[in-house]
Amino acid sequence: MTEYRYVSKPRRTKEDRRFVTGQGSFVGDIKCHGMKHVALVMSPFPSAEIKSIDATEALALDGVHYVLTGLELENATNSLMSGLDLPNYHRYPLASKVTRYAGEWVAAVVADSRYIAEDAAELVYVDYEALDFVVDPEEAIKPGAPLVHPEIGGNIFFQRKFEWGPVDDDFESADHAISYRARWSRNSTVPIETFGVVAQWSSSEKLLDVWASIQMPKYQEQISNALKLSSNSVRVHYDVDVGGSYGVKRGIKHSVLVGYLSMKLGYPVRLIEDRLENMIGGDAHGPDRIFDVDMAFDGEGIIKSLRMRALDDAGASPGRAPLQLGKPVTAIVGPYRIGSVEYEAISVSTHKTTQEAVRGFGQSPTNFAIEVGIDKVARFLNLDRFEVRRRNFIQKDEFPYEIPSGTSYDSGDYHAVLNKTEKLANIRSLISKRDQIRAEGKFAGIGIATCLEPSGGNAGFEPLFNEKNPTTTWMESCQVKIDLNGSITGIIATTSAGQGHESLVSTVIGEVLQRNPDSIRVTRTDSLASLPSNSPVGSRMAIMLGGAAQGASEKIRKQLIRIAAHNLQLPVNQLEYCNGDVLARKEPHIKIEWCELIEIAHRRYHDLPDNMEPGLQARHVWEVPTGGSMPTPDGKVQMYPCYSFEAHIPLVSIDPLTGQVTIQDYYIGHDCGTQINPHIVHGMTYGGIAHGIGAALYEKFEYNDDGQLLAGTFMDYLLPSAHEIPKVNMVDHCTPSPLTPMGQKGSGEGGYLGAPAAIASAVNDALEPIGSEILTLPMRVQDIEEVLCDAIQAG
Repeated sequence: MTEYRYVSKPRRTKEDRRFVTGQGSFVGDIKCHGMKHVALVMSPFPSAEIKSIDATEALALDGVHYVLTGLELENATNSLMSGLDLPNYHRYPLASKVTRYAGEWVAAVVADSRYIAEDAAELVYVDYEALDFVVDPEEAIKPGAPLVHPEIGGNIFFQRKFEWGPVDDDFESADHAISYRARWSRNSTVPIETFGVVAQWSSSEKLLDVWASIQMPKYQEQISNALKLSSNSVRVHYDVDVGGSYGVKRGIKHSVLVGYLSMKLGYPVRLIEDRLENMIGGDAHGPDRIFDVDMAFDGEGIIKSLRMRALDDAGASPGRAPLQLGKPVTAIVGPYRIGSVEYEAISVSTHKTTQEAVRGFGQSPTNFAIEVGIDKVARFLNLDRFEVRRRNFIQKDEFPYEIPSGTSYDSGDYHAVLNKTEKLANIRSLISKRDQIRAEGKFAGIGIATCLEPSGGNAGFEPLFNEKNPTTTWMESCQVKIDLNGSITGIIATTSAGQGHESLVSTVIGEVLQRNPDSIRVTRTDSLASLPSNSPVGSRMAIMLGGAAQGASEKIRKQLIRIAAHNLQLPVNQLEYCNGDVLARKEPHIKIEWCELIEIAHRRYHDLPDNMEPGLQARHVWEVPTGGSMPTPDGKVQMYPCYSFEAHIPLVSIDPLTGQVTIQDYYIGHDCGTQINPHIVHGMTYGGIAHGIGAALYEKFEYNDDGQLLAGTFMDYLLPSAHEIPKVNMVDHCTPSPLTPMGQKGSGEGGYLGAPAAIASAVNDALEPIGSEILTLPMRVQDIEEVLCDAIQAG
């Protein structure tokens, strides 16, 4: 194992100081002279024809400057982009002729303040004619169902069945097979900060400046395409702190809306969602998925084959939802040696708000569906659930390991991580504790989930789901410079949503250049001044931004060694870099120190080697490892380079009278390769587990039969609080990736990718004595209470 100086060492994150002192700069802190504010008019109907809009009274209110309708915006802009090949599908920020979900934006009011804009929005009169609608995805795919987009001829955005390996033969030859349905209900990340954006158009420069709480690749390009501008007429400022995201801070319709208004009106314009706008129409809901699964296995619990049909309710527009069915292709068998797979992905449109990318990009629901099956196989054969997993794990000496869908896993030691986690949990003691709780008259269960976190994504799902999109490049970049005084600056091109990018980059640069990371400043540039970036999505920044920072630092280090070699008149291979100085390996007293090397680079051109540019600066643009290939015709693709692993073991108890679940203990073993900053990794994982507990027990965007969202506030959309989240006990393991410079893998989705499955496993272990189980998430109190009542009535 490589011994690092700064990497993998506990270190306070650089971002802490500004956040704990209240000096973060969020979009709400952006103030522009003369700035106007937007409030939205939203449709009360899940589907309706817009007959007319009368804004006369609204415009008469003091302080109101404009009311924008969907028809005007549609005529002035291009359709928002879609990841799928849907030539007849068009989408704009405001509905123009029909509305497609309750809460869809119909008009935007611009006023001197948000308060005035909201008052005016209530004075905009829209004449609707209600239309038929559908909110159940299984009803939506039936013939005769109301169509969300009649122009595309049906409610299916995407459908494809993949088959990798001899599935039918494996099922036929297997000793046993089980079938089950697992349901992952619509939930999301719901950050405290809703989405916000400020746009300011300069008519003299023909330049649109944008500040946004954004986490999205190709943001600048999508705004410019929609507004019919060249990309260099849009400047996105990345020095904005983002108050939480995990995928949902896309905001492209918000940004196009305020960009258009700023260009039309000549004012800076700001839109910051209120909570209801965010929850009901902010394009921020997550996967809403029904899994129908068959598993074939032998008498020893060895799983031979898997059939999975995933029906996903994308809502009114495709957004990124269909592609979230694509990512699981990269880990469709989890950490298990399953020889063949049939996977059918179906993305369905309904009259609900649009689904968007959420942490894990569809992997956590799939992990839940797979883990349910592993537990079921164990119960079918009366085997230990932990042992069945061990029997099916890929062995540590089998890596790199290619799964049936064509992805090669980079490295791992799943047995070691599970063993460590069991040891941490003292599993025998934990079983005794469970049994003691049961003896006291409560229900109690131990959960187990062993899951993968694909990381460093290369967007392979884009061409897999749309052959006309040949995207195989998914780079990240970093620039490093050393000034005349020897100060080091790293320059990056992403916003911060709390992932610790500045800490990451300074640590990597410090490691390579052997300089204290605390002395290294990291800045965020803007889209015009920056190198290419694909933003912090897909659990990729430790891998990609870390790799880019390392690449740029290595170039400077080589430059310093060349300067020393030239001035010492020694070959490069006889020199050694040490703490910024360069010295002769055999005679270390012969050296040039850091300060002199810097001076030569900046001031003594006559001492520079021939053809070396002066100054000390380097940039590195790094393509994702293993990227660059299109999918094969049968859908095999290398989608992600690195695969982190996590094993979860929770103990829960259930009140037999109320169905209330209490998490008594929680243990996790986590292997994300080399941890650049253990504090950040642990923080990510703790948060991910809390997020997963919410998905398992509480969070759901529920719609009623009238197509109305019932969870538009935090009174109705339940989030776990500190009272519901237990102390999390964590053990680390490190299996370095051979594909990254320091062996790092991703960790941004850690915890969340296994916690829902683990909690579900624990609840069902608790319910097993009464012969019951729940396979729908979230398992809310009323759901568990109903199961308990049914069991009592059944005797």
